[in-house]
Amino acid sequence: MEEKTTTVGTTMPTTYDPKEAEQKWYDYWLKGEYFKAGQRKDAKPYTIVIPPPNVTGMLHIGHALDCTLQDIMIRTKRMQGYDALWLPGSDHAGIATQTRVEQKLREEGVTRYDLGREKFLEKVWEWKEHYADAIHAQWAKMGFSLDYSRERFTLDEGLSKAVREVFVRQYEKGLIYRGNYIINWDPAARTALSDIEVEYKEVQGALYHLKYPVKDSNEFIVVATTRPETMLGDTAVAVHPEDERYKHLIGKTLVLPIIGREIPIIGDEYVEKEFGSGAVKITPAHDPNDFEVGKRHDLPQVLVMDESGTMNANAGKYQGMDRFVCRKQIVADMQESGVLIKIEEHVHQVGHSERSGAVVEPYLSTQWFVKMKPLAERAVEAQKSGNGVNFVPERFERTYLHWMENVRDWCISRQLWWGHRIPAWYCSDCGETTVSREDATACSHCGGTHLRQDEDVLDTWFSSALWPFSTLGWPEETEDLKRFYPTSLLVTGYDIIPFWVSRMIFSGLEFTDQIPFKDTLIHGLVRDSEGRKMSKSLGNGVDPFDVIEKYGADAMRFMLSTGSTPGQDLRFRWEKVEQARNFANKIWNASRFALMNLGDFKASDIDLNGQLGTADRWILHRLNETVRDVTRLIDSYEFGETGRLLYNFIWDDLCDWYIEFSKLSLYGTDEAAKKTTKSVLAYVLDRTQRLIHPFMPFISEEIWQHLPHDGETITLASWPVYDSAFEAPEAVREMELLMDIIRNVRNIRAEVNVPMSKKIELLVKPSGEDVEAILKRNEDYVQRFCNTSLLEIGTNVASPDKAMTGIVTGAELFLPLAGLIDISQEVARLEKELQTLHGEVERIEKKLANAGFVAKAPAKVIEEEKAKLADYADKRDKVIARIAELKG
Repeated sequence: MEEKTTTVGTTMPTTYDPKEAEQKWYDYWLKGEYFKAGQRKDAKPYTIVIPPPNVTGMLHIGHALDCTLQDIMIRTKRMQGYDALWLPGSDHAGIATQTRVEQKLREEGVTRYDLGREKFLEKVWEWKEHYADAIHAQWAKMGFSLDYSRERFTLDEGLSKAVREVFVRQYEKGLIYRGNYIINWDPAARTALSDIEVEYKEVQGALYHLKYPVKDSNEFIVVATTRPETMLGDTAVAVHPEDERYKHLIGKTLVLPIIGREIPIIGDEYVEKEFGSGAVKITPAHDPNDFEVGKRHDLPQVLVMDESGTMNANAGKYQGMDRFVCRKQIVADMQESGVLIKIEEHVHQVGHSERSGAVVEPYLSTQWFVKMKPLAERAVEAQKSGNGVNFVPERFERTYLHWMENVRDWCISRQLWWGHRIPAWYCSDCGETTVSREDATACSHCGGTHLRQDEDVLDTWFSSALWPFSTLGWPEETEDLKRFYPTSLLVTGYDIIPFWVSRMIFSGLEFTDQIPFKDTLIHGLVRDSEGRKMSKSLGNGVDPFDVIEKYGADAMRFMLSTGSTPGQDLRFRWEKVEQARNFANKIWNASRFALMNLGDFKASDIDLNGQLGTADRWILHRLNETVRDVTRLIDSYEFGETGRLLYNFIWDDLCDWYIEFSKLSLYGTDEAAKKTTKSVLAYVLDRTQRLIHPFMPFISEEIWQHLPHDGETITLASWPVYDSAFEAPEAVREMELLMDIIRNVRNIRAEVNVPMSKKIELLVKPSGEDVEAILKRNEDYVQRFCNTSLLEIGTNVASPDKAMTGIVTGAELFLPLAGLIDISQEVARLEKELQTLHGEVERIEKKLANAGFVAKAPAKVIEEEKAKLADYADKRDKVIARIAELKG
């Protein structure tokens, strides 16, 4: 490949333009197919399947966080030489999408029933295509390195095949069955819901105490209910068999108020004698606990409302009323007839549909279910035996296990049109059910051809549970499945561990005999600056496009990815995005300065074996440490700490110190020193762009393309690795001394308002000959950055009477600023510094006197604390001596 040369002075703009760079480089990456996996046949695979966004609308800032974390990992692994696959896709999101489309149709004065199933589905597919395109545009804007050649959709042909295969297999094993059960019913969406699609909210309601008379008697039983409208479906009243108050009534008959139907009094241990009146009304068709009681006592199941929450014919005179209207009317009627004894205010948890917001109705219905116990037991056993998924943070494993160990059978049928239609056909000839992988044309029991397919579709999560392997071609033994499964990492929010993470794990074990991913990184929610959840009602949501438009994608990515720790919520603050943008500008400006001085420097010109100066060896040492620590932290998913390290290295070490130090040789006449500095600058900038690339892909590519290199794109550039040859602890010691001196002198100048442009005299008294040698070797740096007219370095330097004083590790500084200082003010300043040093000495002395600390701390830590104590004590003694001199 032809070597790249650089003429930066004319080609690198003064300021970085995110809009121009982002579009240019994303198009370049796609054209080069740099995101496409499978091209490194000998490389180790690394796989992430994207949590598929719902095609209900645009991506929000939470999606931006979730996908940025995935992109950081996939870009890092790609640069580390892995065959890295990040597989994109989207979810049909049954209830959510159908609800949105139906809402749109209602605005046009049309219902799905007006259109019919086929025409309605055409409308939903149009909706899907629109939002899938929008999601693609957002992915591109945010710089996500997805392999679009492998993109999937939960309703595409391959995934539909996988869904049918799973349904048939589980049906044949007896894990899928059809039955009448109390399920969660959404009257607004007119569909069943699984337990975890129900949100419980605290509601101020009422507890109604009702009097049920015993037939042919003056006795009555008092029951209490929060839903008086369901009494119309009561088929018994239960009491505890050992309750002395009611034992004589068991087997007798009550007359159901208002309706007049006769119902039995039954004995069942489900009833708590001590709770309330000790008597419970039993409504098997409208309460899950009552349903179980009803099965034990063979009670009839009387439904009193229809799918829309409207009272039906079994409700008698209340037929046609909405359930809540009926409640008011029946309460009024009971008050009038004397049945209602009292009404108490009652705060209780009421289930609401996660999608429509409607109050959920426990409802007797014929539905399809997955028998969860055997599936859950296998998953729990795998986790507890150490063969399960690694949760990050580890505490979320408890959330997962709690759900698995307490799971109920999963209601998987939904009364919708949008989704995977249940592959079951009912035969009108023999009444049997045929379940088939292909569309059935004949009954598997009698051979009859009068078949009707089940109208319902499967729960969205049924297909999403198969996502890690169905997207790779299962049930076929595809090359992708063999190479990229199990996947390496799942990134998702803690709010869908039960919905999705748990289901993927038990599905992976059931159908592939493997866990579907090795690690699952759980992140928190993105909240507003006040810590509130983002919502339409509060109007506090943030559109990623708005953030990118204002500050660029890199700034948004850096703020999101480094702004929180695993498992914790993140507060979105615009000022934090601005800080990230300023960081990007700092990188740009520093790179631009350096590149302007590189001229036509080529990659082959880089030579790090020359006579490296103190600053050169120091920055290479610090880069090496940063490479080691950043690599370790990314592998631990500690992105916040990674960001802090990168920020400190780039802003402080590289920009504020090394680049400033480099000017001495770059502007000097020593050509060998100049070439060495150019080599170090080019090398460090190159490695710095590689380290920041997974977080800020666009600006790093833009800068890297101006650097001397021999590659096509930074996305395929090799990841920097730790090299012990760059270790230079002596250079670190020297630089720390020089930086301490320069900082001290600048602080003293600021205190007495002596500008940096004004030359000063500086006397430096080293603590020993070794320090003196370091300072003599680097006196050019001290002269330049302290701007001295006179610099005297020596162990025999005498302290002037009227001078400002600085104490650093290994040296005393004297600035004879005659006429510019007030002795009393200088004494006051030194006394303040002495107080600080006293505090540090006392703090470390107490720590070292703590037997518990000394016993537990590693020997290295104890030695470091002892070294700090000696240093602070030495500084303190010198300040005491200087105060005495000035006062004397």
